Amino acid sequence: MDVTEKQQTLLRMLPGVDYILELSKEDPFFNNIPKSVLVRSIRSVVENLRTIIMDDKQDITDTKLSGSIILETVKNSVKQAMTSNLKRIVNATGVVVHTNLGRSILADDAVENLLTIASRYSNLEFDLSTGVRGSRYSIVEDILCEISGAEAAMVVNNNAGAVLLCLETLSNGKKVIVSRGELVEIGGSFRIPDVMAKSGGILKEVGTTNRTHRDDYENAIEHDTGLLLKVHTSNFSVVGFAADVSLEELVALGAKYQIPVMEDLGSGTFVDFSKYGLLKEPTVQESVASGADVVTFSGDKLLGGPQAGIIVGKKDILGRIKKNPITRALRIDKLTLAALEGTIRHYRNIDREMDSIPTLRMLTLPVGHIETKATELAKLLENTGDSRMSVKLMDLSSRPGGGSFPLLKLPSKGVGVTVRGVSVNFIEKKMRDNDIPIIGRIEEDRFIMDLRTILDDELPVIKKAFENMLRKV
Repeated sequence: MDVTEKQQTLLRMLPGVDYILELSKEDPFFNNIPKSVLVRSIRSVVENLRTIIMDDKQDITDTKLSGSIILETVKNSVKQAMTSNLKRIVNATGVVVHTNLGRSILADDAVENLLTIASRYSNLEFDLSTGVRGSRYSIVEDILCEISGAEAAMVVNNNAGAVLLCLETLSNGKKVIVSRGELVEIGGSFRIPDVMAKSGGILKEVGTTNRTHRDDYENAIEHDTGLLLKVHTSNFSVVGFAADVSLEELVALGAKYQIPVMEDLGSGTFVDFSKYGLLKEPTVQESVASGADVVTFSGDKLLGGPQAGIIVGKKDILGRIKKNPITRALRIDKLTLAALEGTIRHYRNIDREMDSIPTLRMLTLPVGHIETKATELAKLLENTGDSRMSVKLMDLSSRPGGGSFPLLKLPSKGVGVTVRGVSVNFIEKKMRDNDIPIIGRIEEDRFIMDLRTILDDELPVIKKAFENMLRKV
């Protein structure tokens, strides 16, 4: 590529890395910055300027190539490099179990338990009653059995791992019968047929997308059938001319032919949400009571805990699963166990402790309470005193998220903001760039914040973010 005379001049003016490094020694800001971070930032900034010059698409002046200006850019780069990549954010989307935003917020007890265990030694694999090595699965097994009614339980790192482990244990080299309408795909392109192939199980589809009958399962049973699998379609719904086989029917069929029955509940819940005016979702207790040999579900969705794959069921089946060598590769650490135990203890008396688990509290929050909070936020924003900003209370629909309740829209309230002379996309970006990022959505050419998922102590954070933005536009 030919280099113009102007480009050659600018390239000669561009300071070298060593010069900027020497210049940084005069600024106290860099005193405690690791040299590796500083050098990397300087190189990045200088290389970016060189690219801009060579592209010749931006008008770059002599001033922008001065050492002092470049050093300020380096300073911003260093600040970003020294900031934690995993940040606290304000979820103003209205999606309660937001996969991209960390899914469930932990209960206070879970956080306290996690901090205690993280900062001290623990009895993770030590039996205090006998003084010998114990099992980490025992930490939460008794409680899970108590609240689910199952004979045994264990926990792995996520539900995809739980499904893989169960299938590999029960059906490696054998056929697994599953309804064609239940061959689901969840986030990250996790598909039941793919994980089954990895487990060594042989997929045997029955029925059609919208209708599957008991006879479809029974007619497919052969001498090498190892498992009857039911997958709860928690992230979509088939309506209209549809039929499926209940778990109870599958259990009866499995008993007739002595074939184990497994259900993957996906999100999984211990709460009958229909009692709170929401749609009915099958509970773990109901699946266990139906006689299923093994049931799997997530810990960080409707359960409201940390990421985990929970397996409950018959003692003999769980015994086989625990002995599978793959279990070690999928096991969870002490921090997850601490957070999970702190969460599931609330389920012993969940009718009284719904508000203790943030996910459950948000899902069942009365609209009147949300409206009060939305009104408070609107007043805070109006009190900034900037006439360019328009604030509007809005009727919204929240979503449960996390691949659960696919048809459910939760009535909610929110605040929509516009700023005269500023695009809504600019507002959205500035909120995203805030020290504590505020993630909302754009509707009706407004930046929308749904108050269902905004915590009370986050209202001042939002006000400050808008004040900072307005000072700069």
